[in-house]
Amino acid sequence: MERAQERPTGQESTEPRHEPDTDLELLVHGVGGTTPEKMLGDPRTVRITGDDTAAVFRRAADAGAGSRPRRGPVQEAYVWCNLTSGDGSRALWLLLLPFMVVNLAHWMRPAAPGRQRTVRLYGLLVRLAALTLTVLLVAAACEVALDLVAWQCAGTRACARRHSWLGFLAPGPAGGWWSAPGRRLALAAVVPAALTGLLWYLSHRTWNAYESHQPMSRDPEPATDASALARPGFWYGRRLVARLRAAHTAAGLLTVAAAVALPAVRFDHRPGGPAALDALSRLLPAALTACAGAAVGVVCRRGRSENRLDQRLDRHLVRLLPLGALTLLLLTLVYAGWSRPGWQSAGRLPGNPAFGALMLVQGLLVVALAAVARDLYRRRPDPRAGLRGLGGPAVALLACALGGVISGGVAQRVADWLDGTRALLPGPPVLLTWQASAIPPLLAVLLLLAARLALSTARLARAERDRVRREHPGEPEDPARTRAIAHARAMATLTDRAPLVLAVLTITTLLLGAGALAGALATGKTPGGAAHRTHHAVQALAETSQAVGSWLIGLGFLLFVTWGRRAYKDASARRTIGILWDVGTFWPRAAHPFAPPCYAERAVPDLTWRMATWIQRTGGRLVLSGHSQGSVLAAAAAWQLTPSVRGRVALLTYGSPLERLYGRWFPAHFGPPALAALHRDVACWRNLHRPTDPIGGPVRVPGAPPVDHEPLADPLAYGRTPDHPLPTPIHGHSDYQADPAFTRERARLLARLCPELPGQRPGPDAPE
Repeated sequence: MERAQERPTGQESTEPRHEPDTDLELLVHGVGGTTPEKMLGDPRTVRITGDDTAAVFRRAADAGAGSRPRRGPVQEAYVWCNLTSGDGSRALWLLLLPFMVVNLAHWMRPAAPGRQRTVRLYGLLVRLAALTLTVLLVAAACEVALDLVAWQCAGTRACARRHSWLGFLAPGPAGGWWSAPGRRLALAAVVPAALTGLLWYLSHRTWNAYESHQPMSRDPEPATDASALARPGFWYGRRLVARLRAAHTAAGLLTVAAAVALPAVRFDHRPGGPAALDALSRLLPAALTACAGAAVGVVCRRGRSENRLDQRLDRHLVRLLPLGALTLLLLTLVYAGWSRPGWQSAGRLPGNPAFGALMLVQGLLVVALAAVARDLYRRRPDPRAGLRGLGGPAVALLACALGGVISGGVAQRVADWLDGTRALLPGPPVLLTWQASAIPPLLAVLLLLAARLALSTARLARAERDRVRREHPGEPEDPARTRAIAHARAMATLTDRAPLVLAVLTITTLLLGAGALAGALATGKTPGGAAHRTHHAVQALAETSQAVGSWLIGLGFLLFVTWGRRAYKDASARRTIGILWDVGTFWPRAAHPFAPPCYAERAVPDLTWRMATWIQRTGGRLVLSGHSQGSVLAAAAAWQLTPSVRGRVALLTYGSPLERLYGRWFPAHFGPPALAALHRDVACWRNLHRPTDPIGGPVRVPGAPPVDHEPLADPLAYGRTPDHPLPTPIHGHSDYQADPAFTRERARLLARLCPELPGQRPGPDAPE
């Protein structure tokens, strides 16, 4: 016992893994992470099991033999924050934001039991939209490296003289072997190809670290209203991610090959050209098209099996498809670098209309996705579902818009850097300029919406002041205290206005995006150029919107790079990014393999194994205690337990977004039927919430005894009292354990949980 107390904080215990107590509370923290010392309220902790990424800790005093009497259950803390905020490479996850958003759309479909074909169609459309995002990102890199740098600037003597590092690519007598247009393109293709390789590397690295953790093997349960999260293979998407990674890697490499090949193919189709090059100009596009069809076919094929642990990997497909695409890219580079006397680069790189085609395809996919989602929603309407079942299509649209803005922003900044006056170079495709010009009106709409929300929140805060006064009759009023409490309650309700914000943002984005595409295709000019002969007010508005949009994109790109650089060096900044991923990367990578990895595929098996093995060893009582996002992990882990073990676990959630966020936006997995089934499956469940909490709320599960506790008082005391001689803080989303109701409800759960069990460990003759 003394040796355990003297062990340094965080050091793993080397004592035998015996479980001395029969009452255990397993704590799971929420977003942003914390330390085991804070969770357990003790500066001396011991790692019981786990590694540096995720582990279970106890107080040092609780790590030894259990003969010492104690009050309350032994507490263990599961710390998983390093799954989303670790080393500096996590800063690269900022590049993957559009991929993460479109992956969320896959899980936001409405609940539709018995509509398997429609559900599969929904997933197919999301996967295809995700594939277009990969192509868009690589195409943007091609636009910068191949078009702006290698084709336009290096092909213009004046621009090449301004940038001396391009001198060896410049045409003319001083130009060297690399000055030929095809060779310039082949050299520049290294940049987008390297970007594709980086995405493959990040996906493969995280695939080994996250998707490779196998859940506990168990038989599937009979079909019920339980969430799909209860299926044995839900948290084991190893096979699907490997297949999608191969397809997306191949698509990225083929995009680079197409960008390099198209100018050479057009030149070789001229009359009188060499017959060999003319034949290659027909065979190579056919081979690229066939390989692209194979990649699309892999994406369209349903590869996820949740009803069982699918341990197959399709090794031949995973290896051969990217290698085939890489081989075609190398052949394309050799083909483009072949000598072609008289070939010169002029204007923009052929193939720029591909951005318009991509945007059109994305729009059609989102419209089709909305139609499918609406059909699913009509099957089982849920009035609390976000946007009446259209949350998934809305998020998919925003992911595509975000990808377009990032692509346009990078191209605009590089074009301004190469030729700030735009007197030497044609610049990027006009569609990207139209997209940038749509940003100011979008921000104007959002500012109007923010003003409306601010006014409604202020009115609600005034109404809450009267309610606060009525809740504390007879106490001396403190106007500042009343305003602070009322303001906290009013601000907490803003979370419930998210559907309005998302609806306005989606509709505005859709209209502006359609207008930008139509304007670019109809005029072929930038907004300022298209409005050249119109009324002076229209012309001024178009030019102002174009200039401000370009400036905003530049500012956003600068902030993006600065944040990423800071996150690479600063652990606190990485933790801030980790908070975003805590919410966005809970779900498996079912749509996009380059999205940030799903930490739950490590955390859920960790929790499941710990609970199952502890109950098997001790036969004791276990309270699974989850705060915020930890309550979502707790629910997911409880679903993964076998029915016999699940029936010996009590669930205590507090500050929980299970219904308020997940139930509304992911109704197929956390809707009312799924939460009601969870209530039936676990031994008992209690949920704590506050009116000042902007994230947590009631879970609204019917039944007796009720799951939801009445709203907790926050602050604990309005003024100074004998129990609280100093002003108590307004906790909001934090410090639920400071409320006396927490200890009281935990004791009640233990009393309800197998009340026939004794309070101490079974004797040595008892079965373990």
